Parts: sequence; structure tokens; C-alpha cells
Amino acid sequence: MVRNPSRRDILTSTATIAAVGGLGAQALGAAPAKPAKVRSAAPGKVRSPTPANQIDALLHAATRAGEVPGVVAMAANENDIVYEGAFGWRKVNGTPMTRDTVFRVASMVKVITSVAALQLVEQEKLSLDAPVPEIEPALGAPQVFDGFDKAGKPELRPAKTPISLRQLLTHTSGFTYRLWDAKAFDYFKKVGALPAAERKMAPREPLMFDPGDRWQYGPSIDWVGKIVQQVSGEWIGDYFRKHILDPLGMKDTAFIISPQQQAREAYSHKRHPDGKLEPEPMEKQLPPQVFAGGGGIYSTGPDYLTFIRMLLNGGSLGDVRILRPETVALMGENQIGDVDVGVLHTTSPTVSNDVDFFPNVTRKWGFGHLINMQDLPERRSAGSLTWGGLLNTYYWIDPTKRVAAIFMTQVLPFADHHALRLYRQFERGVYADLATG
Repeated sequence: MVRNPSRRDILTSTATIAAVGGLGAQALGAAPAKPAKVRSAAPGKVRSPTPANQIDALLHAATRAGEVPGVVAMAANENDIVYEGAFGWRKVNGTPMTRDTVFRVASMVKVITSVAALQLVEQEKLSLDAPVPEIEPALGAPQVFDGFDKAGKPELRPAKTPISLRQLLTHTSGFTYRLWDAKAFDYFKKVGALPAAERKMAPREPLMFDPGDRWQYGPSIDWVGKIVQQVSGEWIGDYFRKHILDPLGMKDTAFIISPQQQAREAYSHKRHPDGKLEPEPMEKQLPPQVFAGGGGIYSTGPDYLTFIRMLLNGGSLGDVRILRPETVALMGENQIGDVDVGVLHTTSPTVSNDVDFFPNVTRKWGFGHLINMQDLPERRSAGSLTWGGLLNTYYWIDPTKRVAAIFMTQVLPFADHHALRLYRQFERGVYADLATG
């Protein structure tokens, strides 16, 4: 039986192939949500209406047409919010979207985990380049998968070098997600078919290449979260709350949310081949031990915008300092040298499309972010930072033009073409608004 990925599946990147079907907002004949107001950088004043109203119009039209079920989009500089809008529905033909809607932002937690690890680096409790703590054999004595022998058994060997925190933070460790790595997909598929005794002998998390050899997105940040837990002596959620979230006033960001927050949660939707959307049942809350720092967190637009504004402002917001300015600067620098970030080719098209956010643009990875190395016309500057979550939530930080923004909807597959088109239109609208401000 084919089923949709549960929250546990998404966390472990072993999602089974999702079924598709259903009706979108346009087919349901739902009425459009009321556009949200625009907030300007100057409190109490509204900016020149043309660019901001164009953003309102495009987001309004997209939700009415069923391109996405609903969206919260916000942009800010260091001082204030310069745009915000909430359009459409938390669930198609259901409750209207609001600015405090709770989203599953999935891998957008990775940069929060990266910040946590870098706090410990600042405290000299962790090193970027020394071998990481040997908290488990997969990390302390990693095995590299080189293929299968004639009998169909995996061929493994010790990694040539130890894994460093730098390699974990930059996805150059050798750990990969099978969702975007055919070699890893093949390994887990064939190992899963081995007799039980042989299956137990195979490592559960082998490396797909030697540490430092190349870039491939994967569960490295889960390992970073486990290291943070061991070194700090705190569960990752408690560490976040004490050292990052509460100081910034991010009350709606957590791995486990309250019934009141659940009542504000947006539904996930699956995309039918004809483009229409169908809401999914709400996921069940999972126990704390499931979470490690690579996925699974909830947040809201205002909360996450607060977090990236802190990074835009060099590690502080108001009177709160989370990281030193020099550490934040490192996060935005190329940390993978001559290695390039490549296209992520999907092994499960109903869970993710191929991922290539910036075709024909050189891409690098910092600590927590993808970096575009050239300007994007009418959009972000070279050296901007970005990533997203599996259900099509995204952020970017432009240190040159001093703007940060979030775009949140809840749709599978990842890198959904409709959502990405709308995200880019929103981005152009933000920069048009800045140009007239």
C-alpha cells in the first residue's frame, strides 16, 4: 500500500512514496482570503503602495488560483519589518491563513542547530577542525560504502580521515540523504533485502564518500545536534530554548508544540499531477528523543524572521547577542573551497523534485546556508544566504542589500514548481519595494 510520508519519515529521510490526488482551492471555488496589511520600516506609515500592493496582488491571486493553499511572506531589515502578508488558507477551503500560523519548517532548523554548535565553538567546547567526539561508531569509526560485491553484499572500508565538525556543518562529511542520492538509495534498498543476519552486520549510516571529498546534502546536522547534546548536557530542544529561542522571544518555535499552537497549524498538502492540491491529515506529535537537530521543528513567519534578522545584524537583535559578529561572518563565507554545491536529483518525485535553486550560478556552502556566488538580476545579491524546508518553506538573507525574508507554505513535493515561482515573484517584489523606498 502506498502512503504519504509521516513526520517520522521526513525526519529520518526515509519517506515512502506519496500518493497524489485531490482538489485545489480553485476547483473548490473557495473565496479569497483578505489581504494582510503592509508594514513599513517607519512605524505607523505605509510605503509607496505600488510594489507592496503588487506583492499583495500576486500572493492573493496565487492562493485563489490554487497554486499554493496559503502563504505567509515577510521581509525585514535590521530595524523593522518592511513587508508582511498572509493569504489563502491553512487548509484549502478551511481556516484563513494568518501571520501567526504555525508551519512545519523541517530543515530550516539546520541553521539553528549550526548556530548552537558555533556557540560551543566560541566557548572552546568544540573545535571546527579536530575529529568530532566519538559519540557513536558511525561518527567515530565511519565506514565508506564502495559498492556491492558479486554476491550482493555491501563493500565497506574505513574512512581515510576522521570527520570534523566543519565537514558536518557543510555537508561534506559523506553522510547523505537517500532522497537525493541514488547511491545511498541503492545501498538501503539492497541491504534491506538481505537476510536478517547479514542485514544486522551492515552499518545503518555508512558514508557515501570520504570526508571532505565532495558536497552532498544529508543528515550531517543531526549528528551536529547530537554533539551539541553531549557537550552541553542538554536535550537539543532545551538547549535551543535556553540559548537561542527564549532570548530572541521565539515562543512559537519548538519540536513539540502545545494544543493552542496546534490549533494554529497549517495542513500539509500534496500536489496532484494536474496541479491541484489535497490536504493531508495532521501529523502526530513525536517523543523528544526522535529529534536531533536536522529536521522536525515548527515555527511561524514572525519567529523565523526574528532569527534571520539576528543573523543579518551580525549575531544580535536589540539587546540580545546570540553569536559574535566574526562567527556570523564565517557562516556566510564559502567553507567548502573548490568543491561546488551540485543539483539534488530526487529518488522519490512525489516527495521532492530535483533541487536546483540557482541554475547556471556558482553555489557554495557556508555554516548552515547555501550561498549564491553571483548576483541574481532583480533579486538577491551575490553572497546571499538561503535554505528551505521539505514542505516548501524558505528564507534568504542578503547581507549586501541588508534584507532578510521568509516565505512559508505547506506543500509536497519539495522544490514545488508553483511554490518556487511564487517565491521568486515575491523576492522580486521585495527588491522592487526596496528600490522605491
